[in-house]
Amino acid sequence: MARSLVDLLTTHASQQPERTAYRYLVTGDCDGETQDISYGRLARRSRAVAAWLQERGLAGSRALLLYPPGLEFISGYLGCLSAGVVAVPGVPPQGRSQNHRALTRMKRLIADADAKVILGGREVLATLAAQGEHLPELDAITCVVTEDIPDEAADSWREPDLTDDSVAFLQYTSGSTSAPRGVMVTHGNLLDNQRAITERMGHTPDTLAEYDHELFVSWLPVYHDMGLIGPVLNTVHLGATATLFSPLHFLQRPARWLTALSRYRPHTSGGPNFAYELCLKHATPELLDGLDLGRWKVAFSGAEPVRAATLRRFTETFAPAGFRHEALYPCYGLAEATLIVTGGGADTAPTLAAAPGSSPHAGAADAAAVGSGRPIPGTTVVIADPERRKELPEGEVGEIWVSGASVAKGYWRNTLATRETFRATLQDRPDRFLRTGDLGFLREGELFVTGRLKDLMVIDGRNHYPQDLELSAEMSHGALRPGCTAAFSVDGGAEGEQPVIVAETAPDAAADSERITEVIRSAIGEAHGLAVRDVVLVHPGTIPKTSSGKIQRHASRAAYLADALAVVGAPAAR
Repeated sequence: MARSLVDLLTTHASQQPERTAYRYLVTGDCDGETQDISYGRLARRSRAVAAWLQERGLAGSRALLLYPPGLEFISGYLGCLSAGVVAVPGVPPQGRSQNHRALTRMKRLIADADAKVILGGREVLATLAAQGEHLPELDAITCVVTEDIPDEAADSWREPDLTDDSVAFLQYTSGSTSAPRGVMVTHGNLLDNQRAITERMGHTPDTLAEYDHELFVSWLPVYHDMGLIGPVLNTVHLGATATLFSPLHFLQRPARWLTALSRYRPHTSGGPNFAYELCLKHATPELLDGLDLGRWKVAFSGAEPVRAATLRRFTETFAPAGFRHEALYPCYGLAEATLIVTGGGADTAPTLAAAPGSSPHAGAADAAAVGSGRPIPGTTVVIADPERRKELPEGEVGEIWVSGASVAKGYWRNTLATRETFRATLQDRPDRFLRTGDLGFLREGELFVTGRLKDLMVIDGRNHYPQDLELSAEMSHGALRPGCTAAFSVDGGAEGEQPVIVAETAPDAAADSERITEVIRSAIGEAHGLAVRDVVLVHPGTIPKTSSGKIQRHASRAAYLADALAVVGAPAAR
């Protein structure tokens, strides 16, 4: 039985050395340049990186991975695992003019992980070197361009002594409501979660044979858990093939994702809700005429609230291209649990339900809570009242608590946060649970996620989830960008907490800003019974987001209060 992904890579390289493990679309286009790497080549490159690390006595230390989109990251990551080095995937610098936020995050990550070496691509490391005066932390760290490590180095590779409890990598959280923390994911965690993904998404031997091992197409960032644990690592876990391309190429032209799905016809692909919305926005008749999505069996959606309206519209729009409603696969997971926590069965339509205690509009199909499936094998999910440490009955909303073999060891060098988050207990029950910070409820064993505990707005004694207000705002006017709205509350003095909406729109909408603002206010009032204190329209790309694309509502609120938003047209009255 395999003890780690390193063992599985060795097996695949021995049994099918010529099979393509990954292909990379260099330009994001199917008819453009592609780069392939076979299992034999992947194993040799990974061992070369591993041997370089081993020869320098770095086993057990942390290696920061900073790569541009491409295949070299995978060799570097698997090289760390093959050396017994703890990999630390990081967000690569974007050009020579690093912004303050990106530099601050990188400094924090280097210091927190106590990284001893940085592995990366040539251009990335050159960009870092140019930031010398801003990153003095680099003076004490060895930087290596892994593509310069010769293949011959692999000959001196030594198999590492790994156990289930050995830390494989640190997955830094995206920091949507707090400073990023390094989640200690072990080799045992990885294997357990890979088995769960395989089982829940129907990645059986028969499926691999039917799809000629074409398992994934993905544009997701590989330095985040959804893009790494799913498309990259499940591929090597099963000895399958994945087609990858850059997130930037997807954002520039969302049709590239659909075109790649039509061309390579994989079993599984997916992304956050905003990705499906972007595809809808660019779904021209010409695009639909050229697509064949009939083989897309698992279209997973997670990492942010899954919208019932998005699922419905995506099915209706792409059904002429062969897309099936049953392919939609809402799921729930988080870095602290390696990745997947709940998911349905493949080829099963999503479940909708009204959230308990929600406002009347939430009973409508488009605003209903979307089921995220049942707990993966070996995992327990309970809904808890964290203050009373009591499990809530089915149907009641509370904090989602999780236990099982996929739950990580804790946060790197943060005993207090580990105890608070990973060691929660219920009255009269000995189990230890992971507190997810997410709110939800269970119905007939299925999990429905309703929001973030820290983002919950309490206005006039009623609970309101910001994502519900954001959805109502975005759907009210076509000028608003999907997935680019932040809702939060501020102190209205004698009037108590009041909601504020900040929404991205095109600069040319400035002339119509008053009308757009009125429409948003009306939509929020009608759907939620709330009077909005303020609506602020801002320029595209200016709402604070995490590196994984999640809205940072607390940062948006701080920018609003500091009058630091990039307002389109005349600033809204405060």
